[in-house]
Amino acid sequence: MKKFIPSQIFVEKEALNYSLTYEILKKAENLNIPIIEDSFNKKTKNLSEQEFFAYSKRTIILGISKNKKLDSCKPSADFQFSLVSGCPGTCEYCYLQTKHAASPHIKIFVNINEILDNIQGYIDESKPNITTFELASTSDPISVEHLTGSVARTVEFFSKQEFGKLRLVTKFSNIDSLLNVNHNKKTKIRFSINTDYIIKTYEHNTDNLQERLDAAAKIFKADYDTGFIIAPIFIYDGWKKDYEDMLINLYNKLDGFSNSNLTFELIQYRFTLKSKDIILKRFPKTKLDLNEETRLKKWGPYGYYKYVYPKEISSEIKQYFYDKIKQYFPNSTIEYFT
Repeated sequence: MKKFIPSQIFVEKEALNYSLTYEILKKAENLNIPIIEDSFNKKTKNLSEQEFFAYSKRTIILGISKNKKLDSCKPSADFQFSLVSGCPGTCEYCYLQTKHAASPHIKIFVNINEILDNIQGYIDESKPNITTFELASTSDPISVEHLTGSVARTVEFFSKQEFGKLRLVTKFSNIDSLLNVNHNKKTKIRFSINTDYIIKTYEHNTDNLQERLDAAAKIFKADYDTGFIIAPIFIYDGWKKDYEDMLINLYNKLDGFSNSNLTFELIQYRFTLKSKDIILKRFPKTKLDLNEETRLKKWGPYGYYKYVYPKEISSEIKQYFYDKIKQYFPNSTIEYFT
């Protein structure tokens, strides 16, 4: 897939104090990307919901992160932080439809040194314990890494940390800049994968499965700790065959590395009433099953109910993936199923 090129870039006033802003603007100039001097909110205030969403997904805003207090990120890591907010992908089911309902644009935080200084404080405070950080909980920073270089700088930062480790996940294959970074085994890169049907039907403007698997093979050969998130897991006609084909594809792509200690994270499809409302406004022709009557209602960690598959279906999904992953990747670790 071609690298994401935004249709326009907005620059917040505070971002003008940071060198990364000018590095990105130089690349934008070379790519003939318009720099909009008006405010984003003013530019988009008269757009319909679908027009606003489409415009936002083609927009980058350069700004700064003021967030000093990091949120927990269980079960993935101890804490989460962001170099980017949002993502150019338009996955219909994405939980960021809710979290970023009013701000689906891509915001790049240019004060990377301040962000990393804050991370250092968390690491130092927890010594001698190892503190783990998730980088891609509210974004996919790999999708804009060719413009920012921020992930590579962050990997280098963690390579020097005795008591800190980094984790990130992506649906993009834009990882070549990370292959020659001295990561010192302190960064784990996971790839979000799904069946061809799910990717083509719901994961718009992301890389296809083959591109993700090719990137994963490169990352693995560069000696990064490597993992895979199978998410969200959908039940549909032929789902078992499709998911097994996906695992066989992965097995063949890694060619000789399949017996290594890869990790898998398994997440079943879920939605909330708030996300359902937003999804139906933005994707009125969606094929997503959003019928809460056929779901199990569970209280979520963020203060609202989520709807997941009933227990008998959930148990079937879990057992199926545990059996198949152990069949093809016997030395792998399944970190969790949720």
